[in-house]
Amino acid sequence: MWWRWAYSINWDAVWFSLPLIVAETAAFVGLILFTINLWSPRSPQRQPAPALVSETSDSSSAPDRPLIVDVFFATYNESPELVRLGLRDAQLMQYPHPIDLRIHVLDDGRRPEMAAVAAELNVNYITRDDNLGYKAGNLRNAMDRTVGDFVVIFDADTRPFPEFLKATLGYFRDPKVAWVQTPQWFWDIPPGVPLHAAWQRRLGRFGGWLGRKVEAVIGPVRLGEDPFGNDPQMFYDFIQYRRNWANASFCCGAGSVHRREALMEAAIRSWTAQIETMSDDEDRRISKMTGEVALFEAVRYTARMGRAREIEFTPFKLHVSEDLYTSIILHSDRDRGWKSVMHPEVLSRMISPTDLLSWTIQRFKYAGGTLDILRNDNPLTRRGLTVPQKLMYGTTFYSYLSPLWNIIFLIAPIIFLFSGIAPVSTYSLEFFLHIIPFLLLNELAQMVGLWGTPVMKGRRWYIAMFPLTLAALWAVVRGQRISFTVTPKDRASGRYLKLVRWQILLLVVNLVALIYGWGLFSQGASGYTLGAMIVNTFWSVNNMMALGVIVRAAIWKPDPDFDLPVMEGYQYESK
Repeated sequence: MWWRWAYSINWDAVWFSLPLIVAETAAFVGLILFTINLWSPRSPQRQPAPALVSETSDSSSAPDRPLIVDVFFATYNESPELVRLGLRDAQLMQYPHPIDLRIHVLDDGRRPEMAAVAAELNVNYITRDDNLGYKAGNLRNAMDRTVGDFVVIFDADTRPFPEFLKATLGYFRDPKVAWVQTPQWFWDIPPGVPLHAAWQRRLGRFGGWLGRKVEAVIGPVRLGEDPFGNDPQMFYDFIQYRRNWANASFCCGAGSVHRREALMEAAIRSWTAQIETMSDDEDRRISKMTGEVALFEAVRYTARMGRAREIEFTPFKLHVSEDLYTSIILHSDRDRGWKSVMHPEVLSRMISPTDLLSWTIQRFKYAGGTLDILRNDNPLTRRGLTVPQKLMYGTTFYSYLSPLWNIIFLIAPIIFLFSGIAPVSTYSLEFFLHIIPFLLLNELAQMVGLWGTPVMKGRRWYIAMFPLTLAALWAVVRGQRISFTVTPKDRASGRYLKLVRWQILLLVVNLVALIYGWGLFSQGASGYTLGAMIVNTFWSVNNMMALGVIVRAAIWKPDPDFDLPVMEGYQYESK
């Protein structure tokens, strides 16, 4: 980066060269943050499952009785039969000690058929008159009507494994642990078809032979595997798990276990802090109007009571990203020093988006909700968070700013191929001696740091979804409210090329630019040197491969030979 700033700027085309180097610098900062995130796998050790409440508390007054665990299945418009599967799996959860397990259906849809399923399975049915706060409000309503020592949160499509409680409750022997998050595993991700099998279907024996030879050189290839980039292994196994050292792994909703005491105490602290802040502002406004230096205590008390009635008291922040927001509130409670744990093993299975429309709804909600927190309650300036925690949360927020520089990376080779104007001073040997070692060493470092997960797939989706993330960023900048939309659980038929129109446009423009650029190179046009053509062709093809993943997802259809294992008899094993 020093060489890029000091020696490689093309001052004859500073309008092009300077934005590119700024984009490179922004991406390099993201690379540093990502590397710090991956640095240490140090995590809390799992403890034996506790038998009594007193074993999970440092209070001498804690009762010597079995644990009470509330299991919440939050639902709105999902199929009652889908929820039934999760409820039955929850009833089969095992624990090595006597335990008071209470399963609840939290139905914001107020559906008689859902109530009938709950009654049939002998689980509690909870609903309310409105949908204030969406899922967060639904959870808050259930917290008001339950008393469990610990709360397990599942989505409507979550199917827990029998060992879920046994594997997670042991962490709560540490009285500072506020919640435990488990990885989410999407059991309906298509496994894909091996390259040799797919080619054999189309080309016969020759295709099968050719496919095996290709796989012998580059490794196993599966066509149609995870077309939507839903596999969350990198996120949970690396990004989240390797934040345990900083006590900064955050809650992701489904598959999490919470200490009720922590949720309620954090809610009280947040509520009183908001009252104090709003009341202080009100005091200053009244003093300015009346000219009084100090207000009568009775006036101040009345104002505070008014604020208290206006502010929602809730253990879950009423926000589209309530899980992330609540995590920030708990982590910033320095007085109690609450801890979080990212458990390393999959303990439940869920349904992933299986069409691009559902995927877009989900990812826009993630991006918009996260950026809304950054804009309105920036954790980087929040009191109580440690420096490592702010660094890890900052990494999450920074990643959603990526379209600002990814756009420049996508159009830079196009500009060169059409104009012959280079964004660097020269594509000489010196350029290659700087960039090649960096690229190779970076690939090796990520191969080691992310061992066991495909690096390239995540990188391509990171680039390909730039219009969606940019739309979320623009919505938040304009102050648009990010609403909570339930991700559809059933696949919608059809193709969604309209959702990827910008990616298709860039693919076509890249292809035309490559033809045009090589045509001018063959004619010896000025600026089109061999080094410049090699770099920008490689760059352009790499961009096209990244954009292609989401275009393929838009036209993808399930393999008719692959049956999703949704029936009760489906056998599964924990990864």
